Amino acid sequence: MPFQKLLARLHRSALIARKHLMQTFLNFKATEHTFMVIAAVVIGLLAGLGAVGIHYALKLFRTLFWGTAELDVSHYYAISWWLKILIPTGAALFVGFIIQYVAREAKGHGVPEVMEAVALRGGIIRPRVVIAKLLASSVFISGGGSVGREGPIIQIGSSIGSMVGQFLQVNTQRMRTFVGCGAAAGIAAAFNAPIAGALFSLEIILGDFGVPQFSPIVIASVTATVVSHTFLGDERAFTVPSYELISPFELIPYVILGFISGFVALLFIKTLYRSEVLFDNMKVPEYVKTTIGGLIIGAMGCMIPHIYGVGYDTMMNALNGSLEWQWLLLLIFMKIFATSISLGSGGSGGIFAPSLFLGAMTGGFFGEFIHQFLPNITASSGAYALVGMGAVVAAATNAPISAILIIFEMTNDYSIILPLMVTSIIATIFRSKMLKESIYTIKLVNRGVQLFKGRDTNVLRSIQVKEIMDKNIELIPQSMPFKALMKKVMESPHQHFFVVDKEKNLIGAISFTQIRHVLQDQENLADVVIAHDLVENSIPTISENETLDNAMKIFGTHHVDIMPVHADGKSQKKIIGQITLKDVIEKYNDEISKYDVTSELAHSVQFLDEAKTLDFVEGYSLAEIACPAHFAGKSLKDLNLRAEFDIHVILIKRKGPRNKIISIVPTPGETLRKDDIIIVVGPDKSVEKVKNI
Repeated sequence: MPFQKLLARLHRSALIARKHLMQTFLNFKATEHTFMVIAAVVIGLLAGLGAVGIHYALKLFRTLFWGTAELDVSHYYAISWWLKILIPTGAALFVGFIIQYVAREAKGHGVPEVMEAVALRGGIIRPRVVIAKLLASSVFISGGGSVGREGPIIQIGSSIGSMVGQFLQVNTQRMRTFVGCGAAAGIAAAFNAPIAGALFSLEIILGDFGVPQFSPIVIASVTATVVSHTFLGDERAFTVPSYELISPFELIPYVILGFISGFVALLFIKTLYRSEVLFDNMKVPEYVKTTIGGLIIGAMGCMIPHIYGVGYDTMMNALNGSLEWQWLLLLIFMKIFATSISLGSGGSGGIFAPSLFLGAMTGGFFGEFIHQFLPNITASSGAYALVGMGAVVAAATNAPISAILIIFEMTNDYSIILPLMVTSIIATIFRSKMLKESIYTIKLVNRGVQLFKGRDTNVLRSIQVKEIMDKNIELIPQSMPFKALMKKVMESPHQHFFVVDKEKNLIGAISFTQIRHVLQDQENLADVVIAHDLVENSIPTISENETLDNAMKIFGTHHVDIMPVHADGKSQKKIIGQITLKDVIEKYNDEISKYDVTSELAHSVQFLDEAKTLDFVEGYSLAEIACPAHFAGKSLKDLNLRAEFDIHVILIKRKGPRNKIISIVPTPGETLRKDDIIIVVGPDKSVEKVKNI
């Protein structure tokens, strides 16, 4: 068929083009800085286009749902009550189907999912998340979901960064940086705030302000901002009036506002968390949960339409001082409840805009109150609304630097920066004293993920059982006589033996404890006892795809030191290997050692792509050397390089599957290969001696 031949040719052409493109980028990998700059620009361009895409998608769906793209509260009042219930419910049902059948990652506000991917999966995010999140969040926000667009933009940008990293087959460290580039680009494009975007990514997503990550993230952030300017103009979320500090004594009310903002953020975090737990415990499909949430939001919107969508128009009214204090106070609690229901039920959207909304209402209310009593030394309520926005965001996200810079970049006015800094820091400290976790990390902690500097503190959570299980297991037939069992035990190095029936199904395990009891009365029992009589049936099993963290929990709960392993998705009776407590502990110690070594030396090793030798400390060098021919085939223990040359091998670069370069932190038993690249540290003369072998 001509058409099939055409498709085959196009497919071959695409594969050839991809191969050449990959080769081009692989060549760039030889120069670290050039490669990272180009990759950051690409990620910034794509993430910027993603932010533009969600902007136009929101306009499209608003027009389809409500008849106009420029929604405000007055428009909602003019719409029939049944439409105000039907539209949010229908939008929520649609989002539920996406979550149930396309991508569960589209659920919720997205940032915790990105943080989890960075911490546990090395930044790997499924490509489908880009489309699923864009569509789900656009429909949900346009349909009235009480959420923001910034969270989805961050998740979309992060997914794009991950896609680029997966396409280029980069290592874990670069992948994390690429995800950070995407997140920074997303927030920068959303707020026209490149500095805040970069710092948000470093502060929240990566948890690391190291220089190696900073440069590409800034480049991606600036690139995305340029893209946003090109398509959307210098459009800002808010047109903020100019405010200033009226009197030095006004700092006292701002300090009080800091405590109030911290309390509001605390209330928001706890309410959202409880709503998520409530809906997660419902044993119904995801689309049922989202539909229930959409129905509640629709009913609330009939009475208080201010809670629909992002709420920028209501925030602007608070900033301009045109809302009465009764409305400001009411909307604090209504928005907390509406957003918690929207996200807890599974709706797709962010918490950034709701946090800004709560801050504007909180600050506006407090400003109205304080200005009545101290009119001569306090600004109008709008100034307090602006400062409150930054304070609640800072306290809720635990990102005071990013919050301060976002508000500053929205206003371009230094006059409000002093009260903004004081209030945001106090709010963050107050909330952290009352509740350690932020609105992002509380969701992760509930899943058992503890983060430090962007990584899970439990290193075992990212390692699967199959990586360390022993496939050489002793399977004992249940009918084996005791004397034959004893012979087997004496010849085997194992301490435990798994007993199976005729179909090779696991019955239980035998240990030396059971055997010892028989040995005490061997004369009477040896000829009558069989393996089945010694079986302990209560031994737990574990799947090969479970994590070592779960394995440790099972070891602790059942007080055993060995477990049989079964294939994932198969019967627990079909055993393919075993895992011991000793193996898990050794793997933990090994991973900790690797992390310590790579953390200390990563900053130096990264530059070896360009300069093959670097000054490490005075008189010592760090060098990248091709494995000498007579080193190949020998272990580091046999070579004894420390005694022979006074050098240490700290890292080995080796070709893995598909010629992908993998980095190995070596043990003394590691055998070198002829194509290995070894990274050594030692006295200058010793390093030069090895290089010249």
